[in-house]
Order: sequence, then structure tokens, then C-alpha cells
Amino acid sequence: MRVNQVAKEVRERGGICRASTVGDRGYSRREIDAAVSAGLLNRPIRGWLAVPGTDADLLRAVRAGVVLSCVTQARRLGLWVHDRSPRLHAAATPGSAGHKPKDMVVHWFTPVVPRHPDALVDPIENVLAAVTACEPFEQALATWESALNKNLVTLESLRRFTWKPRARRILDQATPFADAGLETYLRPRLRWLRLPIRVQTWIHGHRVDVLIGARLVVQIDGGTHVGAQRNEDNRHDAELRLMGYHVIRVGYQQVMNEWEHVQDVIMRAVAQGMHLAA
Repeated sequence: MRVNQVAKEVRERGGICRASTVGDRGYSRREIDAAVSAGLLNRPIRGWLAVPGTDADLLRAVRAGVVLSCVTQARRLGLWVHDRSPRLHAAATPGSAGHKPKDMVVHWFTPVVPRHPDALVDPIENVLAAVTACEPFEQALATWESALNKNLVTLESLRRFTWKPRARRILDQATPFADAGLETYLRPRLRWLRLPIRVQTWIHGHRVDVLIGARLVVQIDGGTHVGAQRNEDNRHDAELRLMGYHVIRVGYQQVMNEWEHVQDVIMRAVAQGMHLAA
């Protein structure tokens, strides 16, 4: 019997799939049962097969009858998300069956892109729709821009879908250039200044996080700005100053928890004309 081949089939499908999917590939019920008996596969719930060590989040999704979505799937895709809670976010189509655990956030909505019955993770467009409904505007915008920056979606393709008003507003403001999340926050927060604000702009062979006007640079430090990275950043800051740029460097906690102070520094720099070309 093709016991090993049955397990390989499931493994190639992400380590978990419907038994009927394996059956459609030509494997018999007897071969599937033999693979389970041999410990090569297990049955997380009736009608599904999984290899030992399958992703725990996928197992929770299949048992609950949902798909991973929103900030959970965004994080799995490597996108910037503000919510660091371990609580699982999932999605389901209104009227669908399934047991929804209380420790799981389930977003009930009609998907932008139809969900295949075998799917356990939402398509990226559905993930962005869920994030929009779940997160505050600037946090959702940061996740959208992270998806654009990683080329998981394009502005052109997103504009072809029908979005609810809040998502449409995000789409109207999104750009593909921000890659650190916090850069996105600065644009809407400083829009009232009515100055050009560009993110990830190349200056003297390096990218700067935010350029306000022609000469005011705002650099945002993350957790990696230590040691050699810090030395390189200091060197680049010195080069920028020699070229006539003014550099303001802030950290994650300042942007998230001390924004009034950061804004005040930027306002005073603008008032002194530091954003203007020499």
C-alpha cells in the first residue's frame, strides 16, 4: 500500500487537508486508514487529515471551522501589525457552521475574495478587509502599506475590488513605500502641516524613513538600532547633516506613547525653517 505517499500528499498540502482531497488524488480509504494507524497521519477532526507536528494555529482553525485572518494571518505573512496579543484572529462567512472558541476573535463577513472550502487561511485581500474592521485607522493603514511594500498586493489590483467606505479611505491614502509601520503613522498625523511628506526616500545612497519638505529628515529607531546598526545610523546622520539636512531621530516608544513630544519637536523644526532647501 502507498502509505508513505499518502502522508507525502498531505505534507505537500501544508501538512493538513481534507480526507476527501486525498481521496480525489486516487488514494483509497484503506491506504488513508493505514497511514493513520502507522502514525504518519492523524485526524484532528472528522474528515480532515494532518501530519504530526502540524502548525497549531491551523489545527485550531480546522477544529473551529474558520480560516486564519486579520492580524494573525498578517503576522504570519510577515506584515507589520500593531496588535501583539497571542489571541487568534480568524474569519468566517456569515451563516457558516463551526464551533467558535471564546479565546478566538472571529470576524464574520462576506469575503472580498471567495474562500475555497479547503482553505484554512484567508487570501490577502480578505486579511486586509478584516484588519480594516478590527484595527484603528492608522494601524490598519500601516498593515495595508506593509502588504504593498512586500508586493503581496498592488494598488492597481486592490482598486479593482469593491470595498466598504473605511477600506476605501485606507486605499486612497495607502502607498507602497513604507516598510516599518511607524513611518505610516507619521503621514496622517502630520498631514495638517500641509507639507510634502515622503517615506523611504533615498539620500546619499541610503534610505531615510521620512523626509518632510526638502531638508527635514525623521528617522525612526526600532529594536535593531543597536551595536553596529547604531554606529552605521550615526555615520549616516552625520553625512546628512554635512549635506545640509536636519535629522530628528526618535524611537518606537516615543512614536507610540509620547507622540505629543515628537510632534512638538517636528513643529518647532518646521517653524525654524529646517524643512526648507538652503
